[in-house]
Amino acid sequence: MRDSDYDLIKLFATEEGLAVITMNRPDVHNAFNMELIAELTDAFRSIADETSIRMVILRGAGKSFSAGADLEWMKRAALHTKEDNVRDAVNLAEMLRALWEMPQMTLAMVQGAAMGGGAGLVAACDVAVAMKDAHFRFSEVRLGLTPATISPYVIDAVGPRWARALFTTGEVFDGAFAEKIGLVQYTVESMEEMTKMEEHLANLVFSAAPGAVADAKRLVADVTGEIIDKNLGHETAKRIAARRASDEGKEGIAAFLEKRKPSWVK
Repeated sequence: MRDSDYDLIKLFATEEGLAVITMNRPDVHNAFNMELIAELTDAFRSIADETSIRMVILRGAGKSFSAGADLEWMKRAALHTKEDNVRDAVNLAEMLRALWEMPQMTLAMVQGAAMGGGAGLVAACDVAVAMKDAHFRFSEVRLGLTPATISPYVIDAVGPRWARALFTTGEVFDGAFAEKIGLVQYTVESMEEMTKMEEHLANLVFSAAPGAVADAKRLVADVTGEIIDKNLGHETAKRIAARRASDEGKEGIAAFLEKRKPSWVK
């Protein structure tokens, strides 16, 4: 896979199968504009098609993860037609969906500000690690807007009760509170701890079968909200049966019985 040839993001991939995407607009706290959204979309879709990539880390350069929408972009949007605004919003929605649907495990590493769409990126990742003093906010209502495009991912992460509270108040909250409500899973107090947590999570991911990781992500998406009944039981039974019969399933069980590492562990 190619390393970065983008303007507003940096992308590199290791031979071991780790891809790192860095939003690179530190002067504006990695705020979104049309170009950044387009580059992130392209990177997410390109990586999703790379079977050699097993884990994706998303981070922001400089002091912040992402401050959300770029002010200059918002000024221009105020002069746009309704059709132009719909197009811009759809582009953002497609970028978030591309991240959400990636078969690889996705990890957000959050420092500084993660506001609005930046917090939406965090919610769309599988796992998020944040500095305890990071700050989050869904401030759209203060601008006469709503966090509509990011809402599916945030509500999935924190639930409707907290989403309603945070969407309507526009309250600022820190990383510790984000962990409490489920927007992030882990918090750390220093960059050294963040690096250790990143290494820990990478070790876990690279011990897992890549196809099983992708199937596990689809499993959560498909089962969430379903009624627990006979039909769901049969559907999940078919899925585990298919996994047992897969090459990965056979290799994983054989490796366990033979007390060796499976083939996907480097």
